[in-house]
Amino acid sequence: MEIPNVEFQPPTKNSIGIEVIELDQLYARSFKDHDPSMPHRVEFHCLIYIEKGSGSHFIDFNKYPIGEGSLIFVNKHQLNAFDFKNQPKGKLILFTEDFIEGVRTNIRTPLFAPTHLTTSYMPVFTLSDSVKISCEALLQEINREQNNPNCEKQIIQLLFMSLLLILTRERPSVYSNHLSESRVKKFLQFMSLIEESFISTRDASIYANMMHMTYKSLNQICKLASNQTAKQLIDAHTVLEAKRKLVVESIQVQTLAYELGFDEVTNFIKYFKKHTLLTPSQFKASLKG
Repeated sequence: MEIPNVEFQPPTKNSIGIEVIELDQLYARSFKDHDPSMPHRVEFHCLIYIEKGSGSHFIDFNKYPIGEGSLIFVNKHQLNAFDFKNQPKGKLILFTEDFIEGVRTNIRTPLFAPTHLTTSYMPVFTLSDSVKISCEALLQEINREQNNPNCEKQIIQLLFMSLLLILTRERPSVYSNHLSESRVKKFLQFMSLIEESFISTRDASIYANMMHMTYKSLNQICKLASNQTAKQLIDAHTVLEAKRKLVVESIQVQTLAYELGFDEVTNFIKYFKKHTLLTPSQFKASLKG
């Protein structure tokens, strides 16, 4: 069984790359290709706002408590699972990479940047009462415009930009130190390159060359942004991807080793155990237990 890769499926052919869904609708839907209550990999970004109730949300092997006013960020390619047991009420906003890129051309926001490996990563936070009022009003306007037969993409983008700007100001910084804008940009470029190239190389010096900078400079930025070295971030992503595959795929360890770019399965097992203190088989067994 392969990891369920859930694509963005707009309700109409004229989609502009964003959809707002009531969580009650999600709980009531029948899905042929995946079970939303089980870990699945999304090929789009998600913003989940909890209006009533409580429970938890699963993101990449961690369960985060949620309640009224919680805002949950799920990035493209992450594993996540919804709480069908407690079924908190709220809204699920789905949007594509193209949509968020269009927004980023007008505002600078790190909200959906690949920062999930930083030590200060916080995918869930609770809004203050005043911000809740503003966000609920903007979400209502986005939903209204989305359902308008004469829906205008620019109107939705402007509303969504306003929402992200408010959330950027409200959300605690994902960086442990105040980095210059140029350094933040370099760090996010590095994080994106890891996702693209970790199978072909785990050598931090090669990434530095890709970015036209020295290894020392790259390492300094990584330490300031995440309290980890460049190599530690590369290893963290590699191990996370291995865990993602192990938890939802019926895959042989040897096959997984080759898929992740290891020449020998024994090297992969040693690598995985070094970073998790478990062999891949032990890790998979621990999840069942």
